[in-house]
Amino acid sequence: MQTITTTEALAEFCAKAKAQPYVTVDTEFLRERTYWSKLCLVQLAIPPAKDGEAVLLDPLAEGLSLEPLYDLFRHEATVKVFHAARQDLEIFFVDAGLFPKPLFDTQVAAMVCGFGEQVGYETLVKKIARQALDKTSRFTDWSRRPLTDAQKNYAIADVTHLRVIYEFLSKELEKSGRHVWVEEEEAILLSPDTYTTLPEDAWLRVKTRTTSGRFLAVVRELARFREGYAQNKNIPRSRIFKDDALLELASTRPTTLDELGKSRLLLREARRGDIAEGIITAVKAALEMEPENYPHVPDEQHQLQVNTALADLLRVLLKAKSEETGVAAKLIATSSDLDRIAAGKRDVPALTGWRADVFGRDALRLAKGEIGLTAAGGAVRVVVV
Repeated sequence: MQTITTTEALAEFCAKAKAQPYVTVDTEFLRERTYWSKLCLVQLAIPPAKDGEAVLLDPLAEGLSLEPLYDLFRHEATVKVFHAARQDLEIFFVDAGLFPKPLFDTQVAAMVCGFGEQVGYETLVKKIARQALDKTSRFTDWSRRPLTDAQKNYAIADVTHLRVIYEFLSKELEKSGRHVWVEEEEAILLSPDTYTTLPEDAWLRVKTRTTSGRFLAVVRELARFREGYAQNKNIPRSRIFKDDALLELASTRPTTLDELGKSRLLLREARRGDIAEGIITAVKAALEMEPENYPHVPDEQHQLQVNTALADLLRVLLKAKSEETGVAAKLIATSSDLDRIAAGKRDVPALTGWRADVFGRDALRLAKGEIGLTAAGGAVRVVVV
């Protein structure tokens, strides 16, 4: 197989791809030691599905420009096919500020076509391509060179079988008329908001049961400092301090190096230098904050006044709709969605778009008492009250 290491060879392949209806794409990357993913390999394949040309692109090759690839991504006459595209798309958005369009995510399409929730690539290869995958190179350090033949074969398989899967799922969507469902899901993947983490919002990912305004203020300032520092230094958040240490600091609120040194959970490197100063500055900023500026925890499920009987009925309705459409229940509505509907909330994903057609409208009718549910044999049916 060809490994592309020059801009000229990449431009030649991308010119061929632009003449095709689709190109399958995958990436290999590392993220264990960095905040942002390090792109190490790109796999590309064009039709025909069984034996079209497939190549490996080495983005680490000296002097190589990825601009021909990005130009292909901008070429809207060729569909860019990925499986579980989120991490791949984040790499290209961070590196080049673009998304491959038009996009087709086979994981999303497979869920809509009845293959279950978050179905894996290996499962689709077995069920659709009728092939088995060799996973022996799964835990490769993709930044090391040279790559072995086994590693190359492992990598290229992620785009060669994808052609067969794409063509099958595309035809299934044509038959069912569910292309719009897939496009709605992919719109989330193609939104910059999906990949943009603002330091001031980082505290929302920290799990805490405390709702004290002052405590949350310290959590927010510490998380803000950690996120900004991690982004600027391109290192994982956990290398600065982990969530358990953050919560400890939010409780002890150290304002001097001596107080900071008494932490049980803080890494040694965080007790001095820039990180230590950042922690102390963050704590002081929170302690000096006026109460009206304290953050507030968004509505959590335990704070909602959930009508438990209605929530149970909604779960029965969801199961019935899932079986009727062949779509995974969790793709239609989450448990959180159901509880929020049963608590009277209406800003719920399950009540919008294709989900409203499949489930949401009947869920609202059930909540209003306009319909009921009845069991007929092994099936649950909706009846007008």
